[in-house]
Amino acid sequence: MSTAREFDVWAPIPRQVRLHLDGRLHPMTRDDDGWWHAEVPADTGARYGFVVDDDETVLPDPRSPRQPEGVHAPSMLHDVNPESWTDSRWTGRQLAGSVVYELHIGTFTAEGTFDAAVDRLDHLVDLGVGFVELMPVNGFNGVHNWGYDGVLWYAVHEPYGGPEGLQRFVGACHERGLGVILDVVYNHLGPSGNYLDRYGPYLTQGRNTWGASLNLDGPDSGPVRRYIIDNALRWLRDFHIDGLRLDAVHALVDHTATHLLEELAIEVETLSTHLRRPLTLIAESDLNNPTLVTPRSAGGYGLHAQWDDDVHHAVHAAVSGERQGYYGDFGSLQCLATTLRQGFFHAGTYSSFRARVHGRPLDTRRTPANALVAYTCTHDQVGNRATGDRPGEYLTPGQLAIKAALILCSPFTPMLFMGEEWGASTPFRFFTSHPEPELATATAQGRIAEFAAHGWPATDIPDPQDPRTFADSKLDWSELSSGHHARLLATYRDLIALRAQRTELTDPWLDHVRVDYDEKTQWITVHRRGIRLACNLGTDPVTVPFGGSPALWWDPVTQDATGAATIVPRHSFVVLET
Repeated sequence: MSTAREFDVWAPIPRQVRLHLDGRLHPMTRDDDGWWHAEVPADTGARYGFVVDDDETVLPDPRSPRQPEGVHAPSMLHDVNPESWTDSRWTGRQLAGSVVYELHIGTFTAEGTFDAAVDRLDHLVDLGVGFVELMPVNGFNGVHNWGYDGVLWYAVHEPYGGPEGLQRFVGACHERGLGVILDVVYNHLGPSGNYLDRYGPYLTQGRNTWGASLNLDGPDSGPVRRYIIDNALRWLRDFHIDGLRLDAVHALVDHTATHLLEELAIEVETLSTHLRRPLTLIAESDLNNPTLVTPRSAGGYGLHAQWDDDVHHAVHAAVSGERQGYYGDFGSLQCLATTLRQGFFHAGTYSSFRARVHGRPLDTRRTPANALVAYTCTHDQVGNRATGDRPGEYLTPGQLAIKAALILCSPFTPMLFMGEEWGASTPFRFFTSHPEPELATATAQGRIAEFAAHGWPATDIPDPQDPRTFADSKLDWSELSSGHHARLLATYRDLIALRAQRTELTDPWLDHVRVDYDEKTQWITVHRRGIRLACNLGTDPVTVPFGGSPALWWDPVTQDATGAATIVPRHSFVVLET
């Protein structure tokens, strides 16, 4: 026998809303706050949606828990089964001191599913990482894309395995001691399958880089803010997710006295207290604004960490020599040393890329460096290159090892992007699968135009709609045991293991970091109390005026008779114990 179910939807715009349940229409009653309600018998698995005014189109539920036939189809009743969890002993993991591993479910394995990803989790355990960070898995139109075009934020993309697949994946991670961070996008919605404007004023007139902005501070913005916060709590509570990576928070336009991010931090802290396990909020921001990670007691928003592109730019430009675009201010060892010592390079300084002063200083005595997430690669820094080429296509294995050592021996929270640990030769390209011909054409043409403006021939830019663009982006797991791939993987494992063993490497205080360098001969040394990392970015061996006992290296080093100097080979690094 069907049980009575409460159906609710916030829809202050329509004059009438009816519930469409398994082919039948049911009246709904509106309250004074613009919510419509109906109590109707229904079983789990029933298909439902809403019909607004005189339009007979069945719209999916904005809070749909499942979309088995895609984002344009009716929603499906689904409850996360508490009996299916296998992680009853999981007590959580704090971000500080851990290493994060970012991956895209669709390209992490050949199958591109949660269950297939589970089969590769032991590799991550052996690698030594503490968190798996999933690129967005919410409902989006089409079969595959990066996930940032989501339109049904409460649903899990069905081709990945749907909500049950995500539940199995999280449980499997927790059984192995791995935390799970989920990438969520609250600054815009995708171009196809977004019906929110039929229900209420979810969007504003303004736009950001990717689409219409959310109504966070205008009339009737309260339920919109609630829509976002409830979604965040759903992932953390119902799916046992351990943290959220908040996409492009600089695009959240909110002029209220309590910013949405602070309000979210308050509610997540409340949930964390109730669940008795740590819950983490990580912002992606290009503002270089410490306010995000400053505690609320000190006037900040109280988030736990933020991505730090300046560290990426400083490391990448110094090692690779690239200076185009936003790398223009980066590349010198002086820049790299400054960034390693203060967290942000642009901290109230002039940015030539932006043609203005950018950022503000981090209080290095009050804000720990592990509140900044640092990386040599991310989905953006690889996938937003014209051809999605990874650093291994244009750098030597030794240069890749130097980049890894600089990040993994830094005081920041390190993050890897899937495959970087073995120098994967497969690209990670920008790919989409929009079913609508006009949208597909516009996406492909926009991608070509973006890079044509920088001199790239149109024939060199992979078509994001071509299935081969997606297929080419899948990792090749057969590479792990061969040649320089195996050697690089062993180096990553050793660096992560050393980080876990030595307190000096997880010491989060930037005023404990000292950096020496020689711009002419291209060596740089990072001192972490009893640990010294010496890197030779040049093409000739160099003598670094520091000694110590070699603990880990890319190529063997030699020392002078007194042990006061170390000769480091070209494109190599050594970790010295003092």
